[in-house]
Amino acid sequence: MTALARALLLGLVHLLVGAQARWEGTAPARRQRIYFANHSSHLDTLVIIAALPSELRSETHPVAARDYWGATALRRYIALDVLNAVLIDRSGGEGDPLQPLAELLQAGQSLILFPEGTRGGGVIGRFRSGLYNLSLRFPAAELVPVYLENLDRIMPKKTMLVVPLICTARFGAPIAVSPGEGKAEFLARAREAVLALSDARTRRRSAAAGTAA
Repeated sequence: MTALARALLLGLVHLLVGAQARWEGTAPARRQRIYFANHSSHLDTLVIIAALPSELRSETHPVAARDYWGATALRRYIALDVLNAVLIDRSGGEGDPLQPLAELLQAGQSLILFPEGTRGGGVIGRFRSGLYNLSLRFPAAELVPVYLENLDRIMPKKTMLVVPLICTARFGAPIAVSPGEGKAEFLARAREAVLALSDARTRRRSAAAGTAA
């Protein structure tokens, strides 16, 4: 039943938005990776999963917010059973919110991470520190930037309506923390790696938002 639900969801994504994959700086490979992408809609995770070869999906876990995806039994089923996700606590309570991710990386699994922490609506916001902290703890994991094109227009923020446009997931060349590189410098460089894969419209909007901030 779970496999059927996953196939139906991925098939629906291909039908509605195309979900094309462009491996521009790397190629699909069975090695440990942290894919980090811009976040603009509820379809983001599905598009990246659909872009991965089937043999990589079982060992690649999207990172999702517990307060949203754990709120109902249906959402938990979709996140945990269908999408193979790992839920994290964004409330800032006790404990290390990265611990569930660290456990998966320790076991040799891969992750899909959205470093902005929330949907940007077509603007790529500043990256939070999780990507940097994980990269220091697990330097063997490749850090692969991904830009999701058009999803802010296909499913705009604060709506569940889907506009049937073509979406492309662009995978860039892996990056790594340089010796002596600080957190702020690395996170800015990681954001630029995603922006470099985007179109001119997104780069202009994101640059304007960064200047305003």
